[in-house]
Amino acid sequence: MILVAVVLALLGVGTLVWRDTDVLGLPPVVAGLVLLALGVGAGVLWAMRRRRRWERKGEPRPVGNVFERARALPRLIRQRKAYGLPTSTLATWGFALVYLVSPIDVLPELLPLIGVTDDAGVAVWLLTSVSTVAGQYLNWERSGRRPPRP
Repeated sequence: MILVAVVLALLGVGTLVWRDTDVLGLPPVVAGLVLLALGVGAGVLWAMRRRRRWERKGEPRPVGNVFERARALPRLIRQRKAYGLPTSTLATWGFALVYLVSPIDVLPELLPLIGVTDDAGVAVWLLTSVSTVAGQYLNWERSGRRPPRP
């Protein structure tokens, strides 16, 4: 859902900036604003659904700002077994990083706007996944269930 929101918002901004002819009979400003509004609406809907899912499942809510979460990442990786972070999650993050820096793409950058969306989607997923897990780790760490130092 967040990927759809980002793509719609990017299409809206792109239409506003680069388009000078009508889109489906609408002036480019109107079409761009409609796409941008749909993207923002989808993003807000995604955030509301995610919050409800956290509350319904009783999942721990992430805490900390971006900088606190970034500083917590090395501790999270060192204490991943005590925290219960699966190795498959780390492997998936590693594969995403390799995909982002590798020259091989599912959709090549030769396609003007579409070629970047696969990289943007992977980057958005990776950042949200790492940020969420780091925030949940901070919540776990602050709750006093800190594992003993080796």
